[in-house]
Amino acid sequence: MERDWIAYTKGLLRSEMMRKGVNYKGLVERLAAAGIRETEANLRNKISRGGFTAAFLVQCLVVMGVTSLRLDD
Repeated sequence: MERDWIAYTKGLLRSEMMRKGVNYKGLVERLAAAGIRETEANLRNKISRGGFTAAFLVQCLVVMGVTSLRLDD
């Protein structure tokens, strides 16, 4: 069975947000502190669609303080 990579990636980001206790508003604030401008609505839509770049994923992980990532199930 082929993996749904979009669902996997957005699930990965959401799970790290939960693990770090960061909600959408908090992520917007952390991104803004790093010079990355996003609105909360735009961020919600982007993550919901899974339509974001690898660079955006890494930016989010870094501002949340994620230092390691487990990619297997």
